[in-house]
Amino acid sequence: MKYTLKHVAMSDLKPKETILFDMNRKVVANMTLQAWDEIPHAAIIHNANVSKFMDILKEINNSRDSEKKITLNTALLRIFVEGLKAAPHMNSHMEFNRWKVQGTLKIYDTINVTMPITLPDGSMMSFNVRDVDKKSMSEIGDTINDIIRRGAKTNLKEVLMEVSLDNTIGYFRKGKILKVIGRMIGVTTGKHKLKAMSLKEKREYLKIPESDRLTMKDIEQGTITISNVGSLYKDWHGACTLLEVIPPQTVAIGIGSATKAPVVDKNDKIIVERVLPITIAFDHKALDANEIMPFIERLDEIFENPEVIKEWV
Repeated sequence: MKYTLKHVAMSDLKPKETILFDMNRKVVANMTLQAWDEIPHAAIIHNANVSKFMDILKEINNSRDSEKKITLNTALLRIFVEGLKAAPHMNSHMEFNRWKVQGTLKIYDTINVTMPITLPDGSMMSFNVRDVDKKSMSEIGDTINDIIRRGAKTNLKEVLMEVSLDNTIGYFRKGKILKVIGRMIGVTTGKHKLKAMSLKEKREYLKIPESDRLTMKDIEQGTITISNVGSLYKDWHGACTLLEVIPPQTVAIGIGSATKAPVVDKNDKIIVERVLPITIAFDHKALDANEIMPFIERLDEIFENPEVIKEWV
């Protein structure tokens, strides 16, 4: 008996729902596509023993009011600052001309973290948490909470349209005319046409002081990206296997889920500890693994002797 495989034409498939990309999705799609087009990604996953650190963090929070408690995310950002001080090449931007084979690595002292944050309406966008290297854990937490507060009064679509316009102008200045034309067609024609605010709506919106809403400055590119994937689902037991590095940045860090796991101690005994997988993706044009290791070594020093974080509250 012969069996034949019948191919189903795409025209025969009927989607349950068709969703057009909104402005947020368009920006993310464009940035991630650029990342994978331009960057040869390499990645390292470090399984950090955070048992002592989490005990100290719990001790710190036991003496603080509920609204002033230090979150795991905030504490880790402050610890990562110390790691980046030990591995400064990770906190950098890179320019590379493939045709001329010429590259430049710009290393920064200031650490501005691009970090995905969920806003009150449930939308997620990456924001620039500035000067993390100059802030205590409490100040980092206050900065993130202020972004969320201002997000409640923000028309994110309007902010993203400003970013898109700024990027389009940048392409025009670089002589990328075809890209500019494509963008203009994409946002002004057909079913993907974007509807901007009316002049009256925009005037009313701009009456909101910038201290109470997010602006284009809040989503400018930072010096490094740190994404706490583990915070999205508290019962998840896993690691972020890979994440994209957004140019001109050279490194992106993904935080997984801290879970109990068997660990072999110094006496070769198996004990249960809390292990946090930390993924470090990097642009292999700019960095090698040896430039990442001082970051990991510094983190392990702090996790092994976490009393020091009491000085950073």
